This record gives sequence, structure tokens and C-alpha cells, in this order.
Amino acid sequence: MKRKLILRTFGCSLALSMCFSLAGCKEKENEPETKAETEAGTADIQKTVEEMAVYYGNYGKESGEKIASLLKDLSLTDKNTSDRWEKIMDIWRSDKLGQPLNYDVLPDGLPDTDEFAIVVLGFQLNPDGSMKDELIHRLEVAKASAEKYPNAYIVCTGGGTASENTDASEAGEMAKWLTEQGIDEKRIAVEDNSITTAQNAIFTYDILTSLYPSVKKIAIVSSDYHIATGELLFKAEALLRANVPGNEKLEVISNAAWKAPSGTLSPMFQAGALIELFGDVSTAFEIYYDNYDIHSLPPLK
Repeated sequence: MKRKLILRTFGCSLALSMCFSLAGCKEKENEPETKAETEAGTADIQKTVEEMAVYYGNYGKESGEKIASLLKDLSLTDKNTSDRWEKIMDIWRSDKLGQPLNYDVLPDGLPDTDEFAIVVLGFQLNPDGSMKDELIHRLEVAKASAEKYPNAYIVCTGGGTASENTDASEAGEMAKWLTEQGIDEKRIAVEDNSITTAQNAIFTYDILTSLYPSVKKIAIVSSDYHIATGELLFKAEALLRANVPGNEKLEVISNAAWKAPSGTLSPMFQAGALIELFGDVSTAFEIYYDNYDIHSLPPLK
């Protein structure tokens, strides 16, 4: 089963073909791309982006020359997309990604206004729809941060991941917990359609830019091993959505983490998530399945 492929391309253009005949060498001016040419160019962009993500996911910083070559190839097809992915790769390769980690509560000095939102990343529910301890711990960090910044919005993220309770969603249970703990429900936005971190980024971006236009800056709340991945994907989504690089509508400015006793997310998992952001959900899930035991999540449709 495959999800619908929605490929993001920006300013994609191919050179107009020039056709010469032996008889007259007549140039066809302003000839539009054929459907086949457009699809071929789109496929080339997708292939290059996926090769770059998988290569870095496998080889890390040893892949520098290969990444540079792929970005150069991409720029020949679509300079705008190349510029975006160069910035995304810079974020991914930076030693500053996810650093510094702020445990238990957001740090001092962040905006305490409606331009700021605290985004709490979800965690798979128990089969009956109740929250696992790890998600509750993340919410405890979110609550402390929301109390420290009482004018900030809080976004709860995560869809229906309870195998025996189709009515429950991660975000819905999270919002319920926060309101029971005294957080004003008017501050809480619910993103309850996602089942991956990439989808958290996509759907949260939709909600904030359409319903909360005052929000310009966000902080990620999650388990410590998940912060870097969350930051990468939310920054990448903002770059992919911007009309031009450097004009992103949302900026990730901080984080707050629960110190998990265990848990890791590999660069290869991050590669899959970036591929998902770019639109190839089926390939992304193949990578997830190969690297992590996520088979209890709802199936691809």
C-alpha cells in the first residue's frame, strides 16, 4: 500500500529544446516542456535528493565530496531546490544540531508573547489509547515550560497510534492531560493527523501558519534523543515551504528535553524522515521498517 506521492519542487525548469532539421535548421522558439520532460525532470530531482539523504545517512561526514557532487548536479536541474537542500544539509551536518540540550524546562530569555509556540512531539500510545510513561514525561517538561512562558502557545502533535482504540490520538490525550494540569485550553493547538515526526513538522506548519499567524518562533519539546531529529525536520520543512531560502515563516529557536534512560535515532532514520518531507512516503517507510520496529503503527494507505 502506498500513500499519495506529493513531490515538492521549486522553480523546476528545463532548458527549452532547440530542434534543427537538416533541411532548414529551424529553431523552435519558446517550445513548452512536454509532460514526459517535466516528469523526467521531477524524477531526476527526487532521485538526487534521495541519493544525497541516503548517502549521508549511511556514511555521515565521510560523504562530503559525494554530497557536493550531488548538490552540483541538482543545481544544474533546479537551482532553487539545490539552494534549499544545501542549507538543509548544512543543518544536518552541523555539530550544533540539537545543541545545547535544555533538560526539564525551556531556558531563560525566550519570547513570552504570542509569537512563540512550544511544540510537543508525540509518542506512540498504548493499545487501549492511554499514554505511555515516556509521553507523560515529555508533557511534564512541556507543562513546566508553558508555566515559565505563560503567553506562549502549546502545540500537541501526534495522531491515532493506538491499535485497539481508533478514537484516541496522541495529541488529543496530550491536550487533555495539559488542561487537567491547569494549562488554559485556549493556548493549546492540536495536531492529530500525524504518525511520524516528519508529519508532525508538515501538519504543525500548516496549523501555525494558517490559524496562528502571530507565531514566528518555536521550541521543540521531546525526549533528549529525539530533539535533534525534531529540530532538523522542522527547520527543513520551513526551508522547503519558504518562497526563497532565508524567508522562512517559522524559526526553531530552542528546545526542552526529558532525559530518557535509552533511545536513539540514527542518521539513516533522519534520512528517511527527510525523504518523507520531500514527498516520497513509501521509500521513507521502507527505511523506517528496515531500521526500527515500527510495525505496530497504522499501515500505509
